[in-house]
Amino acid sequence: MGRATSNRPVVLVVEDEFLLRMDAVDIIAGAGFEVVEAASADQAIEILESRRDIAVVFTDIQMPGSMDGLKLAWAIRGRWPPIKIVATSGRPNLEETDLPEGGRFLPKPYSLLQVTGVLHELTDGEG
Repeated sequence: MGRATSNRPVVLVVEDEFLLRMDAVDIIAGAGFEVVEAASADQAIEILESRRDIAVVFTDIQMPGSMDGLKLAWAIRGRWPPIKIVATSGRPNLEETDLPEGGRFLPKPYSLLQVTGVLHELTDGEG
């Protein structure tokens, strides 16, 4: 997998549902970010282990596999503390303490403005 040739911040989108992942990728790429995709938390960990340029992980919370998006968020905070985390879900009753400190939550369905706003805020000054 190649590395970015530009200075754009890199966002890893983790979403098990293909169409939702494609939509998120389109929104985030359209906002000027480089995007890397993963269909599961396990695949996301593999990508994070092989790349050092990921600035933000944009993850769904409810995913099948060995860990969901919340467990992924905590794993990222433990292994890669500088990486910013944005979690999304249709689950409305998420507690502030469910995400690591600094993690952001966007309820589904999210808008283009919500996604781009939070990503630009988290990466302000990068790229």
